[in-house]
Amino acid sequence: MIVGVLGGGQLGRMLAMAGHPLGIHVRCLDPSPTAPAGPLAELLVGCYDDPHSLAKLADDADVITYEFENVPAETARMLATRIAVWPPAAALEAAQDRLAEKTLFRQLDIPTPVFVPVESRADLEAAAARLGLPAMLKTRRLGYDGKGQAILRVAHDADRIWQALGGVPSLLEALVPFERELSILAVRARDGVVHCYPPVENLHRNGILRRVLAPAPSLKPKLVARAEQYAARLMDALDYVGVLALELFEQGGELLANEMAPRVHNSGHWTIEGAETSQFENHLRAVLGLPLGSTNARGHSAVVNLIGSVPRTQDVLTIDGAHLHLYGKAARPGRKLGHVTITADGVEQRDSRLIALSRVINPS
Repeated sequence: MIVGVLGGGQLGRMLAMAGHPLGIHVRCLDPSPTAPAGPLAELLVGCYDDPHSLAKLADDADVITYEFENVPAETARMLATRIAVWPPAAALEAAQDRLAEKTLFRQLDIPTPVFVPVESRADLEAAAARLGLPAMLKTRRLGYDGKGQAILRVAHDADRIWQALGGVPSLLEALVPFERELSILAVRARDGVVHCYPPVENLHRNGILRRVLAPAPSLKPKLVARAEQYAARLMDALDYVGVLALELFEQGGELLANEMAPRVHNSGHWTIEGAETSQFENHLRAVLGLPLGSTNARGHSAVVNLIGSVPRTQDVLTIDGAHLHLYGKAARPGRKLGHVTITADGVEQRDSRLIALSRVINPS
């Protein structure tokens, strides 16, 4: 079996790792000859809109998928005329435009923060007056890891923030005083069966995911059920196949949808060691039409992303239950270079191991 993947980043690398034991060959297309997937997958170097490269990607493949959501939706639609492409291009289109994404959530009765479309500087002023400040201005496209968004705290900052974000179509969103950020990963098979992983708690700093706790501590069963319902509702509406991540805010005993990612996701890395079937294996199973694996958690896990630098391997491996994953990337500030998953039987054991890991990552 051959799976073609648009993108050759660390998610493509981990898809290739998950495919090897199952005899699944992963072929990635990426513009960079040093893409992280290269050492573990067949790497094709080319642009996502190059017909020759796309033909090579699809040649003899059983299915095409993607590992990041900024792949041109037109590319997915074109490939779908000759080969199965999962998740569908409609999911890409929704995730690539924050206004389309939020509108889809509302159409499906999935609550979101209050938002107002902004097409011009004058629109921004009117939206700020309507929502009140502070509020979050987000570009409609090309925003991830904190990019393409800024907090508008006072009206006289509107010019500066509008220009800083490029003066492009955006939306202004009410700033949510959430208790915590959560996400849920779900996987949908070709026959419509949906399995959900336990929701997790996420900690972001400067817009970049830093730590994940799985399952989310003390999350009420009714909110677990609601998160599962929202994910399944999205997937059914999109005729989705594969893994989808839905990011959420918990506020006042309710959940608000922030955004979705139509792919395997950083907040699901814990599943490699911490779940019965990893998100990567289940994504491959789903897009190939194979039976899905169990999404049950094994004990309690945490993921700590390694941003900008990595600790010494031997220091990480001295910690019981620590699993080091390096992505083969050159170090630079703000770049995700790898992650460490901590596994444990209970919460106290997991937290003590996290403390030990923090001393290794941030030595005094």
